[in-house]
Amino acid sequence: MSGRVVHFEIPYDDGERARSFYKAVFDWQMTEIPEMGYTLVNSGPTGDQGPTEPGYIGGGMMQRDGNFTAPNLVIDVDNIEVALEAVNQAGGSTVNERMQVGDMGFSAYFKDTEGNLVGLWESVPQG
Repeated sequence: MSGRVVHFEIPYDDGERARSFYKAVFDWQMTEIPEMGYTLVNSGPTGDQGPTEPGYIGGGMMQRDGNFTAPNLVIDVDNIEVALEAVNQAGGSTVNERMQVGDMGFSAYFKDTEGNLVGLWESVPQG
């Protein structure tokens, strides 16, 4: 269903330090993806199809820079272009247009009316 928070992202200055911190404090499991400069974060139980516990969402970590200065939420949408149009009509602004993320789906980022960075996620249709 569209409009749900499905992911979180935490920027870091020092990736190894950040990963070590969250592992030590919360026992989060990390999977580094060097070619993307990204670390997938499992903050709960997962299986082949993702989280296995209702209500749990996973996340990611990446280098702090530009607009990525604070933790942000990622919201699932059916169509990123339509969502960005609605964001802009409601007073927000597009930060990054739709971009492909491997064969999993597409992401984009916007700022809301309060200046908060928020992510959008559009899954590749399963078929």
